[in-house]
Amino acid sequence: MVAVKRVVDYNVRVRVKPDGSGMALEGLKMSINPFDEIAIEAALRLKEAGTCDNVLLVSLGPAEIEPQLRTGLAMGADRAIRVDVAGSLEPLIVARALHAVALREQPILVLLGKQAVDDDHGQTGQMLAALWGRPQATFASQLTVADGVATVTREVDAGLETLAVDLPAVVTTDLRLNQPRYVKLPEILKAKTKPLTVLPFAALEIPEQRQFTVREYAPPPQRSAGVRVKDVPELVATLRSRGVLA
Repeated sequence: MVAVKRVVDYNVRVRVKPDGSGMALEGLKMSINPFDEIAIEAALRLKEAGTCDNVLLVSLGPAEIEPQLRTGLAMGADRAIRVDVAGSLEPLIVARALHAVALREQPILVLLGKQAVDDDHGQTGQMLAALWGRPQATFASQLTVADGVATVTREVDAGLETLAVDLPAVVTTDLRLNQPRYVKLPEILKAKTKPLTVLPFAALEIPEQRQFTVREYAPPPQRSAGVRVKDVPELVATLRSRGVLA
């Protein structure tokens, strides 16, 4: 089972609305969150290796997210579920929804991108593991599954860390895990006939209580122009003058 989120394409520059009420998304290209696309590729490779029988995609949102689910189906996923819900969603609500779907589908492994490029929360996978009561391995740069155990290599400050977690488990994917495959036109056409189920949010019977409220959006402040220095002594003197060095 792979969680998929629809985000503004990472090549597109996003601007804040003049009134600060949100992001101006009208007319922008939307895509699968890049980290989720890596998670889909990881699931497909596990299927091709005979580790699992099928790959299920799950996403939360209105009908507008279905093209991204169809893209995932075109990559090779077998079926998809769209949990029908409107508005922005917090990580905890998404994790609760994914947990409810996981209880229904009983997957051997749940894969998510380590974060979404629109809000950068990076919490959903960890919350899902806690709700599900299953092991987790985050920021995977390598992943193998054998004999009911997922072995994950992840990058940490000191180097590389290898974890072995019993299945079912939750794994979040990093950029270095793989390169997602290119989707060809025949696969896009085939994806139109693959099952895409719409599940009402109310059917999950989970609370939708929000934990926080976003009051205003604002662009980051303009960066001041840099200063050129000709050598190290001048650099040190400049840093001292600005109070950076004692």
